[in-house]
Amino acid sequence: MRNPLPGELQWHGSCPGLHKEDAIATIPSTGKTILVVDDDKLILDVLTDTLETCGYQVTTAVDGENAITKINEAAPDLILLDVQMPGLNGFEVCQRVKNDVFLRHIPVILLTAQIGTENKITGLEFGADDYITKPFSVEELLARIRTILRRTQLGLEANPLTRLPGNVSIEKEILARIKGQQQFSVLYIDLNSFKAYNDAYGFVKGDDVIRETARIVLAATQDSRDFVGHVGGDDFIVVTVPDWAENLCRSIIKNFDARSPEFYSAEDRARGFIITKDRRGNETKYPLLSVSIGVVSNYHRVISSLGQVSKIGAEMKHFAKEHKDKGSYYAIDRRKD
Repeated sequence: MRNPLPGELQWHGSCPGLHKEDAIATIPSTGKTILVVDDDKLILDVLTDTLETCGYQVTTAVDGENAITKINEAAPDLILLDVQMPGLNGFEVCQRVKNDVFLRHIPVILLTAQIGTENKITGLEFGADDYITKPFSVEELLARIRTILRRTQLGLEANPLTRLPGNVSIEKEILARIKGQQQFSVLYIDLNSFKAYNDAYGFVKGDDVIRETARIVLAATQDSRDFVGHVGGDDFIVVTVPDWAENLCRSIIKNFDARSPEFYSAEDRARGFIITKDRRGNETKYPLLSVSIGVVSNYHRVISSLGQVSKIGAEMKHFAKEHKDKGSYYAIDRRKD
């Protein structure tokens, strides 16, 4: 292990004192990846050795732009980020991460030599999860890393592709509105001909479509009363208020239909369909991707259970899908019994 930097890191605890070759047999791998960002190579080396000795996988970046590139290439489980860097500083990197719906779940610990409440407040306002002032104890840093990773794991029940809340969070949100006797509408969103698209273009392109759909849905829901979840695959959920539900449907459909042709090759786009095999192995024509939305609401009827929401929502989505040959379509349940 390299010698520590005077005045920068204070070495305490068992992990920092172990040589890497000894640690292999004594410290289990955490399986977590930490991105360390600092323009000082010596600090990068010291932190890399320490974290790897303690079982973490480590990637490094030497400046803010390099960090953004690394994060987009492979999102880490945690970012250890120096504030004072030339070009894009740590505050700006943190802000970019926290403003991106697919990255904001990544915890960020800021490291800085600046002492003062004002700098700490600035870091937290940019979305940082923790803030450590140099010089600091490595033992303290490791404790904070473990705490934040544990807290993130417990709090992050999200779809791994879109980072949107998954089924558990969706159920909690709907139940909270039922129990709170709030008026609500639930949009069940599904893509038409998505399996055929996946078969023709592959899963990588399919994942791109899913992520873009998530962006479209999120862009339409610019209201604190709206909740967006990802059930899985090409199925999304939006929980909103009844007065806003139809506008959301129209906005999502309009923006998805505008984006859909871009998912295809020029040839498929020009002819307006793709040809691929159906479930029986027969070559079949499939139209370009469109979206079906079924909406269930307690505006006209009493809904007292999650089962009711699910049943009615499935009915309305099925009804919307019956119109898929005409393109995107939404159906709202307006029944009063």
